[in-house]
Amino acid sequence: MSKKNKLKKSNKAGLAPGTLYFIGEKKVEDISVALINYNLEKTDTHNLKSNYLEQIETLSSNVNWLNIDGLHNLDEIKKICESFNIHNLAMEDIVNTTHRPKIEFFDDYIFIITKMYSYNQKEGVIQSEQVSLILKDNFVLTFQEEHGDVFNPTRERIKSEKSRIRKLGADYLLYSLLDNLVDSYYQLLEDIDNNIDNFEQSIIKDSNSISLTDFFTLKKSLLFLRKSVWPLRDISSQLARGEHDQISNSTLPYMKDLYDHVIQVVDSVEVFRDLTNGITEMYLSITNNKMNEIMKLLTICTSIFIPLTFIVGVYGMNFEYMPELKWKSSYFFLWGLMFFITISLIVFFKKKKWL
Repeated sequence: MSKKNKLKKSNKAGLAPGTLYFIGEKKVEDISVALINYNLEKTDTHNLKSNYLEQIETLSSNVNWLNIDGLHNLDEIKKICESFNIHNLAMEDIVNTTHRPKIEFFDDYIFIITKMYSYNQKEGVIQSEQVSLILKDNFVLTFQEEHGDVFNPTRERIKSEKSRIRKLGADYLLYSLLDNLVDSYYQLLEDIDNNIDNFEQSIIKDSNSISLTDFFTLKKSLLFLRKSVWPLRDISSQLARGEHDQISNSTLPYMKDLYDHVIQVVDSVEVFRDLTNGITEMYLSITNNKMNEIMKLLTICTSIFIPLTFIVGVYGMNFEYMPELKWKSSYFFLWGLMFFITISLIVFFKKKKWL
């Protein structure tokens, strides 16, 4: 979380509950509103530029998907939400882009906050965008921070006359959007898996070649992903139980399938966390082994030079009566003795397999 966002959070302190206050980064200049209206026979797509509230009110009982890009314009967000009688606390959560994923059941609608992720391969970090979804009668509202999302598969299915989504209601549209989000997590996890494999191979080949900064950035990203994915398990679980009138019996099997997919994502995140912990232990083990090898080599060198230093030290003393100093062959004898000691110690260390 950036310092800027933290500052904005502190500025919100003391405001009354339900007060709209944008927390996040302004990613688009103006908000845009797109509407997809469809039934079994036809599909209409509209980019609503102005007086879109009046256009929304004239819609038929067809299934409607209203997508809003841009959350910083609080007046426009409030107008849209008030036209659907959305609670002030839900509006407050929509414009707080640092909110934890959650689901809330109101009397006549379901409110969901979740995250949309992408993996920056160059920097090795996970980038997130908050997505809020509201299911109310024949409407699904999605609020996004910026243009571009992972919902194109749903848009393509809506265009197909033979697709299941054209035959079912808005609750199935909600399922389809959530399913797109979860499917995007699989691609994210695949990218992370490849990155983990690269780190593991680099450590095995040469532990000095690994960038610890990049590796710990990856671990931090996994922790961030885990904090966001775990709540999604609770969201899908509550939807799969069908405890709200907005979820029809025909959609429940798909919600249960969504829950299964989320569990797979959660399990994968846990496995990746274990793998990164294992890589950390491998790196420390390899580093310690290298250090031990260096220490062993230095110890052997020290053991060889101790007797040689002793001999040189004895005959380096300035005593007057040292008979060996007057031998004609003492210099060559001393060199031979030191050479013999060195070779003997090396043979001994090799026999003990210390070398």
